[in-house]
Amino acid sequence: MPETFGPAFEGQSRPLLSYGLPFTESLAKHAEDIFHASRIYIICSKSLARNTTYLDDLRKVLGGKVVGVRIGLKPHSLWSEILEIVADARKSNSDLIVTLGAGSLTDSAKIVSFALANDVSTHVELDTLIPTSPNKRDNIKPSEIPVVCIPTSLSGGEYSAFAGATNDETGQKHSFSGALKSPELVILDPELATTTPERVWLSTGIKAVDHCVETLCSLKSNDTADRDARRGLAKLIPGLIKTKQNPKDLEARLETQLGARDAMRAASQGVPVGASHGIGHQLGPAGVGHGETSCILNPAVCKYNYKKGANVERQDAIIQLLWEDPKAREIFVQGKLNRETADLGDLMDTIIRALGLPRTLKEFGIGEDRIDKIAEHSLKDRSVKTNPAPLDKEGVLDILRMVLE
Repeated sequence: MPETFGPAFEGQSRPLLSYGLPFTESLAKHAEDIFHASRIYIICSKSLARNTTYLDDLRKVLGGKVVGVRIGLKPHSLWSEILEIVADARKSNSDLIVTLGAGSLTDSAKIVSFALANDVSTHVELDTLIPTSPNKRDNIKPSEIPVVCIPTSLSGGEYSAFAGATNDETGQKHSFSGALKSPELVILDPELATTTPERVWLSTGIKAVDHCVETLCSLKSNDTADRDARRGLAKLIPGLIKTKQNPKDLEARLETQLGARDAMRAASQGVPVGASHGIGHQLGPAGVGHGETSCILNPAVCKYNYKKGANVERQDAIIQLLWEDPKAREIFVQGKLNRETADLGDLMDTIIRALGLPRTLKEFGIGEDRIDKIAEHSLKDRSVKTNPAPLDKEGVLDILRMVLE
C-alpha cells in the first residue's frame, strides 16, 4: 500500500498522519525529512519490547540516532515516571521523542516534552504547569521537542493537545493543556496493532466511541464536531465488531484506527464532553483501565442524562444512527433489543457486552465503600462540570451506584 500522508485534521497543520508504510520505514523517513533528528528517545511498551521484535527493528533502522530507550510505564501516566524520563531525555539531549505503544505512553511523552521546555524536574514544579493549579506559574513555555506517536490502541490521545497524568503523591489525575503541544506526527500500522491484547484494543475503541457519543450528546456541540463524531461512529462500531470476529482483518483494523482519528477530530473542536469522561478520569487511579472506564460508565451516563431530560433529542438521533449501521443492527437483533423501546444506554450496553468487555465496578474490586472518594474527586473534573445534566455529588454517586454490579 502506498503511503497516505498529510494533516490528520482538515484545516490544521499538526498533527501530521502517515499510514500505508511499515512504521519503521515511515519513522526513519520522516525523522530525517521533517524533523532532521539525530538524537531520538524511544518510549516503548513493555509488552512490545518483551514479546515482539518491533523495538529491535526500530533501533536497527534508526541506528546510532537512538540515544535513549524507556521500556514500560504504569497505567495513568504517573508523575514520578514522567519525571524519570524528563531527567533521562534531558541528560541525553534528545531532539525527538517517539512512542511505540499505547495509552499512558502517549500522554507521558507529551508531558515530558512540556516539562523539558519549562525546566521541570520535581512534583512541585510539574504542578505549576497545570492550568487549574493554584500554584500555576506565570510564564509557561510551549513544548519544544517534537513527539511522534506510533499507537497500538484506539484511545486517540496522539491527536490531542491535552494530556492526563496522575500525581502519585496525592492519587489525583490532572489535565495538562494550554502551551502543551500535540504530537507532531502520528504513524498508523494495522499490522503492528495486531499485537495489542484484544481487551486493550476493544476497550480503547469504546473510549473512542465514547468521544463520539459524548460529543453528539453535548448541548454545546456544533455541526462540524457532530459530522466528525458521526463519521467516527460509522467506522468504529463496525470496525470493532469485525476485529473482534477476525483479529487478523487488517482492513478493519485500519478502518477502526481512522475512526479513532475522526473521534479525536470531533474532540478537537472544543466541544465539552460529559460525565463518562469526567468520572472515568478518577476511576483510572482506582484501578480501572483507560478504555474500560468508558465501557463501565458510558451507558449509565447516557441513561442518567436521558432520565433527567437533558439531551433527549440528541440521544434519539444517535439511536437512529446506530440502528442504521448493519453491523450494529446485527448485534442489537442478537441481543433482542426492541427498536421502539431501547434507549441509547441499552444500545451501548449491548455493543460493549458483545465485545466481551467489563460493565461493572465489581469486576475491578471497587465497592460501595470506595465510591464516595471517587465522587468527590470527580466533582473537580472539568468534564463532570460540563455534563448535559448538572451534577452534584449525589448525582455522581447515582451514576456510580448504577454500575456497582
